[in-house]
Amino acid sequence: MPGELSAVNVGFAYGSITVLQNVNLSIPGGSQVGLAGPSGSGKTTMARILAGLLRPSTGHVSCNGAPVQAAGDGGVAMLFQSPRRSCSPRMTLRSVIAEGYSRISRTGRRKDVDAGVRQLADRVQLTPDLLDRHPHEVSDGQLQRACLARSLAAAPGYLICDEATAMLDAATTAAVVRVVREEVAARGVGVLVLSHDRQLLEAWCGTTLHLPGTITAAV
Repeated sequence: MPGELSAVNVGFAYGSITVLQNVNLSIPGGSQVGLAGPSGSGKTTMARILAGLLRPSTGHVSCNGAPVQAAGDGGVAMLFQSPRRSCSPRMTLRSVIAEGYSRISRTGRRKDVDAGVRQLADRVQLTPDLLDRHPHEVSDGQLQRACLARSLAAAPGYLICDEATAMLDAATTAAVVRVVREEVAARGVGVLVLSHDRQLLEAWCGTTLHLPGTITAAV
């Protein structure tokens, strides 16, 4: 996949409090880049800006050369730390995964979506009996697997994982990393992994950048 997701001289402030200043980073397609830093260093703010969920106070973000101005621009998907906060409690896991397809097409045939949901569920190791359960009926790990499948259903060019394994056990963390790596190898997806866990980033990513402070790095 050609191109990259990049931030140029990005800054952000919540009122009078500056969180980010002159941040430059690049996530090429087919790469896995880590972003480290303690809580409060601005990692999640940076992730939301890259995904189009926040507008930077200064600087700009582009995806494959086109501006990122709103969520979903350029096919940027985000996997959040808390799966329960990113899912409706009224939805089944089947509906959670299917939501990813609705983000790219509202005209897909129901049987095609159902087949895609089953395939993705199998890929993230969710058994068929779990698909008709609601979030309160499954573990954090099972729900996060459904959220990962939802992100992949949208066929993103870039995936941002914001502390996405922080609430997971070692086995589920390994499964998430494996599936993401398969996407990188198969489709050339560019991945940004945010974490305060340096060992995880060293094992998962080829390059790791650091907050706080100004980042000036193209990977």
